[in-house]
Amino acid sequence: MPVKGRAPQGSRERIVVERDGVRSKGQQDETRDPRAVLALLWGEQEQPTRGPKPKLTPRRIAAAAVELADREGLDAVSMSKVAGGFGVSAMALYRYVPGKTELVELMVEEVMGEGPEMPERGEDGHWREAVRAWTRQCADVYAAHPWLLTATALRRRVLGPRQLRWLDAALAALEPTGLDGAQRHRVFLLLIGLVRNVAQQQADHEEEQSAEWDRFAADLLARHAERFPALTKAIADGAFQPDGIDPLEFGLDRILDGVEAVITGRE
Repeated sequence: MPVKGRAPQGSRERIVVERDGVRSKGQQDETRDPRAVLALLWGEQEQPTRGPKPKLTPRRIAAAAVELADREGLDAVSMSKVAGGFGVSAMALYRYVPGKTELVELMVEEVMGEGPEMPERGEDGHWREAVRAWTRQCADVYAAHPWLLTATALRRRVLGPRQLRWLDAALAALEPTGLDGAQRHRVFLLLIGLVRNVAQQQADHEEEQSAEWDRFAADLLARHAERFPALTKAIADGAFQPDGIDPLEFGLDRILDGVEAVITGRE
């Protein structure tokens, strides 16, 4: 809930202060300036020419917020809580970051690091191992920071240089396939979709609850097997039993085989 009070002339449109340092969705839509986010992500924001030297930086603030989200989840991140870690007020952070929406964008950029370490392209320019390396490393980032699923929900977002470096690396890995730019981008979407899907499965899985659900489902299907014959047969064949197969590797092999088929079909 917003903390009501007078703001200096002109600032009401830029900054909306709340008890937890987060603006409501409606306020975000009204006050969020994509150019300001771009400037933050690319380090192109205007630097103060007068006054004391800033004690913090957007990157330091983002790194502290990442540590908090890793420990307690994205919902625990607020401007006031992050500010507390520096021993300052939430208002002090607004000098560097306009609000939580922009802070989350900076957090995503922070955890992307310097981009994936890609293998050198061999003489045959084979692409499968490069795509596999990219996908595994991307999955590692999501596994290390489960809150990324929420922070990078499929929507139109402003991308920083680190995020674009990942996209660039994926497209470069696919260049030897001979696919055109649009096709390479579609394959990229399949790869990032696989990574997110596996990360979501891991985030949702709880051993005790899963076992309880299995018991309920088994009892239910035993009483209604005739209504769901294909599902009943699949369960009897062990469809939902652990099989030791890595879902990321399984899905990745299917995508790579599909790309191979497209290449072969054109030759």
